[in-house]
Amino acid sequence: MSAAPPDNDVLWARGIVKSHHGTPALRGISLGVREGEVLAVTGPRGSGKSTLLGCLSALLPVDEGEVWFNSAPVHTLGRSGRERLRRDRFGFVGSEPHLVPELTARENVALPLLLAGAGDKAAYTAADEWLERLDVGGTARLRPDRLVQSQRQRIAVARALAPLPPVVFADDPTAPLHREAADQVLRILTSAARSHQLTLVLATHDPELVRFADRAVALVDGRLAAPAAPVPRTTTAPAGTAGTTAAPGTAGASAVSATRR
Repeated sequence: MSAAPPDNDVLWARGIVKSHHGTPALRGISLGVREGEVLAVTGPRGSGKSTLLGCLSALLPVDEGEVWFNSAPVHTLGRSGRERLRRDRFGFVGSEPHLVPELTARENVALPLLLAGAGDKAAYTAADEWLERLDVGGTARLRPDRLVQSQRQRIAVARALAPLPPVVFADDPTAPLHREAADQVLRILTSAARSHQLTLVLATHDPELVRFADRAVALVDGRLAAPAAPVPRTTTAPAGTAGTTAAPGTAGASAVSATRR
């Protein structure tokens, strides 16, 4: 087995190759993601962004190469081990919300906290805080079929952030949103990651959203197109949100802290 990655890389990939039904999707990607970093993965549709996030997040096994999380080899895990890792250590937001249809918005957001062992009060308090932060507090008692897609997507973002996982993967998370709402959600997502020292890996084909990241890498046809480069950080918060980032999720953080030790 190869040597473990540097200690400051929470995620690390070396020479990963992945194909879908014989069609190459990743062609030897090597990449490190530092702890607490907001990394944007850019590129046109079909460039391999979603596949890369899938391999880094243990959703997909690699065909070749290595993936490490906190110096532990992910590429050696079986299906149950990858599922456990995703449940306990990662948050995920996709371009579709994939909410549990039988649960209310509040119950959907509280669910990962409850699965992690949090008490009902702490889980639902954190859920309420994150729903308010994403401007969908009024949907708390509604089920997904009563909501429009933009509301469901905000709820999915709240669900990913509520447990304060060490790493959040966001695969084109603003696809269902118009520009103003997309900017607001990305500000919330990135500022929450920074204030709680979470690592955020964001895949997007929209170059306008790269400004929210600390660093960006570009994929073309499953290969890194250029070395990782720093990008200007956006610090201006939307009106009425300044100074409120760190508060949401605090209850959820304390509730699940014991599960991270």
